[in-house]
Amino acid sequence: MMQSKGSNSKVSNMVFRTRISSLLISMFAIFASFYVAGRLWQDAQTRVYLIKELDRVTGLGKSAISVDDTLKIIACREQHKKLSTLKMDLAAASREGVDGKRCNFGENGKEKGIVSRFVIGRSADRGDNLDRNVDDENRQTNDFMILDQVEAPGELPKKAKMFFALAADRWDADFYAKVSDDVYVNIDALGATLTSHLDKPRVYIGCMKSGEVFSEPSHKWYEPDWWKFGDKKSYFRHASGEMYVISGALAKFISINRNLLRTYAHDDVSAGSWFLGLDVKHVDEGKFCCSSWFTGVICYGV
Repeated sequence: MMQSKGSNSKVSNMVFRTRISSLLISMFAIFASFYVAGRLWQDAQTRVYLIKELDRVTGLGKSAISVDDTLKIIACREQHKKLSTLKMDLAAASREGVDGKRCNFGENGKEKGIVSRFVIGRSADRGDNLDRNVDDENRQTNDFMILDQVEAPGELPKKAKMFFALAADRWDADFYAKVSDDVYVNIDALGATLTSHLDKPRVYIGCMKSGEVFSEPSHKWYEPDWWKFGDKKSYFRHASGEMYVISGALAKFISINRNLLRTYAHDDVSAGSWFLGLDVKHVDEGKFCCSSWFTGVICYGV
């Protein structure tokens, strides 16, 4: 059967259009691949830039990054640390000829256990007998965390802030606890309780309260900023100062923003204020009230 010249022309045009369509689809797929790869690279570069920028402004004692970005960077750093630790463990196992399938590095490659330290500041007269005695004992026991600030009752809120900041810098822990020096701690009960909260990335655990704000200067618990708490003069929800625990992400947040976080008259109120604007899980745990000793209790005041 013979086809007319017009028919041949139509067939050629259809073939040409099909080839053009195929070419356009191929080009679109290629450009889409470049776009996706470019976005992934850009996101990675953005995270690297934010981390470097955070380190830069932190070194200058400033902060130009939002709270949300700060928490995202903390989470990103945690993932990098976990990956780096696993890589080092795998490399070590490979050098020792250990079968990777049978190797057990522990959870996230972290050392397990509870580290305790006596946190103390310096004497108002730097280098006096008190300072020398502390240094001598620390050389023997290595169980002090010595802060570069004056040890005085009025400095307790700043002392708590500096403790969390330096502890987060020194130890990569899941939780950080503040305990008063007149409190006994049941270490086994503490470990068991904290294990049940490992699934909460930003958790604040303690004997929660909202006590009265005292405006009389002669009162033992006087609050100079009493006027900030409204007509009823009650503090916001916070953990009692005898003992409370915060997760690693919150401790790192304090470390990064130590120069911006303000303090109130009391260290427990100050700690509670730092978490008001964050997405934090408050856990009211009666075992942290330290009021009486019973089975399973975590702390007891003397």
